[in-house]
Amino acid sequence: MKDQLFNVQKVRYLAGLFDQGGFDAAAFEARVMSRLLDLELKARMAWIAACLAEAVPGDLPDVAPVILRALPPPLDPGKTDDDFGDFIFAPLGDWVAEIGIEHPELALDVIEEITQRFSMEWAIRPFLNRWPEVVLARMQDWAGHDSYHVRRLVSEGTRPRLPWGMAVGLGLSDPLPLLDQLHGDDTRYVTRSIANHLNDIAKKDPDMVLDRLAGWRSAGDQKAAELDWMTGHALRGLVKAGHPGAMAMLGFDPEADLAVSVAVSGPAQINGALTFDVTLEGVGEVPVLVDYIIHFQRPGGKVSAKVHKLKQTVVKGGAITLSKVHKLKGNATTFRLVPGVHRLQIQVNGVVRAETEFDLLQV
Repeated sequence: MKDQLFNVQKVRYLAGLFDQGGFDAAAFEARVMSRLLDLELKARMAWIAACLAEAVPGDLPDVAPVILRALPPPLDPGKTDDDFGDFIFAPLGDWVAEIGIEHPELALDVIEEITQRFSMEWAIRPFLNRWPEVVLARMQDWAGHDSYHVRRLVSEGTRPRLPWGMAVGLGLSDPLPLLDQLHGDDTRYVTRSIANHLNDIAKKDPDMVLDRLAGWRSAGDQKAAELDWMTGHALRGLVKAGHPGAMAMLGFDPEADLAVSVAVSGPAQINGALTFDVTLEGVGEVPVLVDYIIHFQRPGGKVSAKVHKLKQTVVKGGAITLSKVHKLKGNATTFRLVPGVHRLQIQVNGVVRAETEFDLLQV
């Protein structure tokens, strides 16, 4: 991915945008490419930002006009999703954060423009830490911005557990008034970010998330189908953990009257598969969310449990059988399979209802 996002063609494109006044595009390209291919993704962003700062020296008040003149037209405002922008503009955020931290209002002006070309959720976080009141006040305005890219930055930039992003000192509840403003947004790009934000909060405070979602449902500011989607996406971590409140909010009764059994068929082999059938039997119509948990043996005798989705369905006055073939790849770089006795559990509506053991064989 790093070679697709940051390569000589992308660097040349960026240099061409800045080729104005005394900017030496050829020298900039040569400087960047002298090290770029030896670096990993995030380091490439930082290196390009450093080269920009060399080519256009100065603090943000001097540099901001150069950056703004170089920007191409904003991303298509007619879209509603899947328009993340061009990664080559990510280093502009690093550059602004480096030279603009003592000029927060101007920096936020520039970030507002750049994020309409590429999302600036990483770049906003140093300013949240240094100037939280200033940034949160600006975000109140951004929550009503015409560009959905700017509106998304409000939610994405304040996430408690933003991937690749530095930690921020905000309390979990601090951004909630902003999410209240945003939750009725008509673009999936924004509502997905809000759901991801709530999923982050749920890892620390599930009740805060459940209360907020219930309040939004009562407010009626979002279409029912979209809020249903947001709710499911926001609660996905709690669902995996079998949280009863999350299950109930999604319409799955943890105490449903069901008989559940599981049977493994055939040998389970590394680089083969685990094959099993789950039978559920109940009276009346019972919505069910069925997961399965494999407790993998780890080197040194430890055990690691991994939750996987099986089926969302309805048991209608009888029995249904769900079959699954779970592939067991032995060459994964992040998780090495170990032969021996393993445990399989079946979780229905957040409650483990059946389990069995199986031997994982090395063939």
